[in-house]
Amino acid sequence: MKLRIAQRRGQRLRDAQAEARLFRRRALWGLLLASLLVGTLGARFAWLQVVQHEVYQTRSEDNRIRLRSIPPSRGLVYDRNGRLLADNVPAYRLELVPEQVDEIDATLSALSDVVSLSEDDLSRFRTTLKSKRRFQSVPLKLRLNESEMASFAVNRYRFPGVEVVPYLTRRYPYGELFAHVIGYVGRLDEADLEGMTSQDIADYDGTTLIGKSGIEKHYEKELHGKVGYERVEINAEGRVLRVIERQPAVPGRDLFLSIDADLQAAAEAAFEGQPGAAVAVDPNNGEVLAMLSLPSYDPNDFVSGISQRDYSALLANPGRPLFNRALSGGYEPGSTLKPFIGLAGLELGLRRPEDTVLSTGAFKLPGQDREYRDYRRGGHGRVNLKEALAQSVNTYFYQLAVDLGIDRMGEYMTRFGFGGPSGIDLDGEATGILPSREWKLRNRQQVWFPGETVIAGIGQGFWVVTPLQLAEGLTMLANGGIRYPLHLLRAVRDGFDSPVMPLQMPPPPASVVKEPGNLDAVREGMIAVVHGSTGSAHRVIGLDAPYTIAGKSGTAQRVSRTGDESIKVDDLPFELRHRALFVAYAPAEKPEIAAVVIVEHGGSGSLAAAPVARRILDAWVLRDPSGTAGNDADAGGGSSP
Repeated sequence: MKLRIAQRRGQRLRDAQAEARLFRRRALWGLLLASLLVGTLGARFAWLQVVQHEVYQTRSEDNRIRLRSIPPSRGLVYDRNGRLLADNVPAYRLELVPEQVDEIDATLSALSDVVSLSEDDLSRFRTTLKSKRRFQSVPLKLRLNESEMASFAVNRYRFPGVEVVPYLTRRYPYGELFAHVIGYVGRLDEADLEGMTSQDIADYDGTTLIGKSGIEKHYEKELHGKVGYERVEINAEGRVLRVIERQPAVPGRDLFLSIDADLQAAAEAAFEGQPGAAVAVDPNNGEVLAMLSLPSYDPNDFVSGISQRDYSALLANPGRPLFNRALSGGYEPGSTLKPFIGLAGLELGLRRPEDTVLSTGAFKLPGQDREYRDYRRGGHGRVNLKEALAQSVNTYFYQLAVDLGIDRMGEYMTRFGFGGPSGIDLDGEATGILPSREWKLRNRQQVWFPGETVIAGIGQGFWVVTPLQLAEGLTMLANGGIRYPLHLLRAVRDGFDSPVMPLQMPPPPASVVKEPGNLDAVREGMIAVVHGSTGSAHRVIGLDAPYTIAGKSGTAQRVSRTGDESIKVDDLPFELRHRALFVAYAPAEKPEIAAVVIVEHGGSGSLAAAPVARRILDAWVLRDPSGTAGNDADAGGGSSP
C-alpha cells in the first residue's frame, strides 16, 4: 500500500514527457524572440547605415566641418573728382558664439571685468541674439581699443566661444560736412531685417553694419555686395584647422557722386555758422553739385552705435542737427516764386512783358477794405514785369494772381515740380504744399477765399516748398524749361581695377515753355535783381560781380504786421526773425550752376541769403578747372577740410 502511494507521488513530481514538451515550447519561443530581436537590430542597423546614411554623415561632418560666412567689403563713396567721402578702415570687435558658451549671462558678467561693456553694448547684443542662430557669431562690442584687446588676450582661455574678430568699419573723413548727403551706417538690428526675404537676410551673415540714412541707405544693395562662404575643418575645441573650400565675397560697388567737395566746403563756410540749407545744381543735366543742411552732426558717432546720452543730446538740440533741411525742410517761398508766377502770366496770355501795373503801396480786392501791401510805403509807381521782378513789387503779382486764379496758378506751377518730390536719389524727401481749393477742403475742411489767391501770388499763405523743389524749378528757368531729374549718383565702379561707368540718364523731356521769348523776359527781370540799378540785391552782391548773375530774393515772414506798423527785424527774438531766401544761376548767358539758399532767421533775403549765394556761385564759376584740389583721386582721404 505505502509503495503504491509513493509511486503515485513520484509520478506527480516528475513527468519526463511533460518536461520535454515544456522545454521544446520554451526553446521555440526563445528562438523566436531572439530572432525577432536580431531582426529588429539588423533592420535598425540597415536603417541607420543605408537609409539614413547621408543624414548621419552630414551630422558627422557638421561636428568636424563648419560653414563660415565671409562678409563683403562695403563699396566706397567718392565725390565727382575722386575724393573719398566714405571709407573702410580696419578695426576689431568682440564676438560670441552662443552654442559654445554654457552660461551666457555669467560669461557676460565675467567679460565686463576684462573689457568695458556698456549697457548699450549689452542691450544691442541681446537684441541681435534673438535674430541669430546658436551657431552664428553675435557681435558683442565693436571697435576694441588696444588696451581692451591686450586685456582679453591675456584672459582668452577663460572664455571659450568668445573671439576677437578683425573687420572693416566705416569712416567718414569729412565728418559733419556730408552728413546729410552720405548719411551713415549703423549696427544691423531687427528693424532692419523686417521686410527682408530669407535670401536678403542670408546676404547679411557676418555683417554688422547697414545703411541707415542718406546715400548709404538709398544705395544699400549696391554698396553692400554679396556675402561669401568658406568650409573649414575644426577640432574638438572649435578652433579652425584648415580651410577646405572658399567662395570669396563680392565687394560692394563704388559710387561716384556729382557732389563737389570743394563747393560743399565753400557753401558751409559761406553760412558762417548760421542755420539753413543750400542746394546747388548743374542746370544742364540735373547733377547736384552741393547739398547742405546746417547745423549738422558727425556721422562717425553712429557707426559703432551712438550712446543714448549723446543721441538724446542731438535730439534735444534746438538747432535740430539730425533734420535734413535740404531734403525734408518745408519753407514759405516768398518772392522767390515771382519769376514762376510772372512766367505763368506770359505763357497763359494774361500779360505781355511790356504791360504795366500801378503800385501805390496797397492793393485791394473789389468790394473789400483789406489792404495787401508792398514793402515800400507809397509803392513803386508804374512797373512792367522786369521792374516788378527787380524791385520785387508785390502789387504786380497780387493782380496777376487774381487774374490767373488759384486753379490755373496751381496747375501751371506743377510743371516746374512744385507740389511733388523731385525724385532725388535719397529717402525721406518732403513734397511741400501746392495750395488749391481741393487741398484746403481736404486738409482744412474749409472753402477757398479770394484773399488767399492774392497772397499766393507772392509765395505766401499756404505755400510750402523744399529747397530741392526750388532748385528743380530754378534749373528749368536757367536751361530753357527742361526738367532734368535731380540726382546725386554720377557713376559706379564694380571694383578698384574696374572701369568707372557713368550713369546712363534718360533723354531729356521737351521744354515746358511754349514761347522762349516769355522766358527771356523773366530772365531779364532776374538779371535786373542783381545788376539793375533798382535791383533788390544790386548793392549787396551785384556791384562787383565779375560775371552775370540772374537771381531773386525772398523773405518769408514769421511775424505779421498789423495796420501801418513797421517791423524791425533786429528787434525780433532770433527764433522769430524772417526766413531769408535767395535763388540764382550763373553765368546768366550760359548757366553752369543754379543755387538755392535759405538762411533761417536771416531777416532779409537780399541782405542775408544773397551774400551766401554769391560765395557759392563764386566758388564754382571762378574755380580753376585744371587746378582744383579735387582732381587728386587720393586727396581728402585723411582729414576734414
